[in-house]
Amino acid sequence: MAVGTHMPSWVETGFAVYQKRLLSTCTLQLIEVRAGQRYKNQPKSTWITQEEENLLAALPKHTRLVALDERGQSWTTAQLAQQLQDWRLEGRPVSFLIGGADGLGTQCLKQAEHIWSLSALTLPHPLVRVVLIEQIYRAFSLLNGHPYHRE
Repeated sequence: MAVGTHMPSWVETGFAVYQKRLLSTCTLQLIEVRAGQRYKNQPKSTWITQEEENLLAALPKHTRLVALDERGQSWTTAQLAQQLQDWRLEGRPVSFLIGGADGLGTQCLKQAEHIWSLSALTLPHPLVRVVLIEQIYRAFSLLNGHPYHRE
């Protein structure tokens, strides 16, 4: 799940490439929610709250929530692969939350079972979509013994 509905074509293309590669491994759906309305002289918290409400309202029932945040825990590819394997065995859907340009709200972070950092760097939220799906593909490649991931 991601904030933002009008991504550049390179984001949509990059996401689609890895989504197609994952078809035989897992079902991965991108749910986009509208970004908060930004007005001059309005506090940032106002639009973050709007985005947070949009994300939480769109969550599938009984999902495991993983919030992406630069202050979260970093995982190696092997650790991500193990997480994905464990989650798949539990049979519960997983939702990765990607915030908007100003990140996720506090309620999203509080409700998350895991807070994961893709990088200590601040990444633009459109790029996070591509990095996330590539890392999921890489982790499943590792689990399946596919040569895409090289150690």
